[in-house]
Amino acid sequence: MENTYCVIMAGGIGSRFWPLSKSTMPKQFLDILGTGRTFIQMTFDRFKHICPVENFIIVTNQDYKELVLEQLPEIQESQILLEPLRRNTAPCIAYASNRVRKMNPDATMVVAPSDHLILNEPEFQSQLQKGIAFASKNNALLTLGIPPSRPETGFGYIQIENEVANGESDSLYKVKTFTEKPNLEMAKIFLESGEFYWNSGIFIWSIQSICEAFKKHLPDIHELFSKGEKMYGTADEVFFINKTYSECQNTSIDYGIMEKADNVYVLCADFGWSDVGTWGALYGQQPKTEEDNVVKGDSVFLYDTQNSIVNMPDGKVAILQGLDGYIVVDSEEVLLICRKEDEQHIRHFVNDVRLQKGNKFV
Repeated sequence: MENTYCVIMAGGIGSRFWPLSKSTMPKQFLDILGTGRTFIQMTFDRFKHICPVENFIIVTNQDYKELVLEQLPEIQESQILLEPLRRNTAPCIAYASNRVRKMNPDATMVVAPSDHLILNEPEFQSQLQKGIAFASKNNALLTLGIPPSRPETGFGYIQIENEVANGESDSLYKVKTFTEKPNLEMAKIFLESGEFYWNSGIFIWSIQSICEAFKKHLPDIHELFSKGEKMYGTADEVFFINKTYSECQNTSIDYGIMEKADNVYVLCADFGWSDVGTWGALYGQQPKTEEDNVVKGDSVFLYDTQNSIVNMPDGKVAILQGLDGYIVVDSEEVLLICRKEDEQHIRHFVNDVRLQKGNKFV
């Protein structure tokens, strides 16, 4: 357990959850589910069972340092890695990997987003332990794959080889292909084939394996971050990272490494996972009324309204009539009303508001 480290990626804006999620308070720091814990707090709670608190690394934007310290008081300031710019997941993971390598070159590292929902925690813990055991003994880049329940176009897909990996259990396979967010027709084919799993975005690997993968497949990023070996954990780290990010390409770990490497494996498991990346995804996970509505707010009155998600501040009276399949969200300063089927346009709405009204509302 002392060789297991957990890296939580918490730097995103979560614009698809606008207007609740804003650049000053993105969704990982919000209690959108109404559980009394924010997404990042639930993620931290989840991984405390597999590694000690001192082995956590939180990678986030430099604007969110105080939010992390406030919401995760168990974490020391030295465990928070601050990104000066958003450069996607590959630089984020390269930074964390180099920092962990300096602390413990024998480490096995779990990398997870800060804003996922896991419904079956015991099963998740069990599968995670299985994955850690495999990754610690093999030169492998392991991801957790989720059995698809619908032809979802918002997730990445993993195609598995027919044979079980290295004589492991019947849930661990070598990966044949990665496919990012297919169209609906292709997603239906994936679902029917039985060979494809959703890419959860949760990864497990040894420090040696991921550093070798960066060296082979993303040599520019590998070289940039390797130069800071003597500076990690010192007063010079911030200056070095600020310079490095200004020179670093913007690319994802999936595109940069996972789609290219030949030692990628997937542990297929069903533990009630959702990335809860959109209002529609949240609607699918929440308990519903008899009219199939999801309602948050203590003074919401619905008439002839169904299949909708309504999020209102407590104390605000809202009367809605005649809606079918809508998203209605009031964040005091912003009111959003749009069809659930058109929620992919929310990012476009955010850009329009930013252009015409500035950053105050986004």
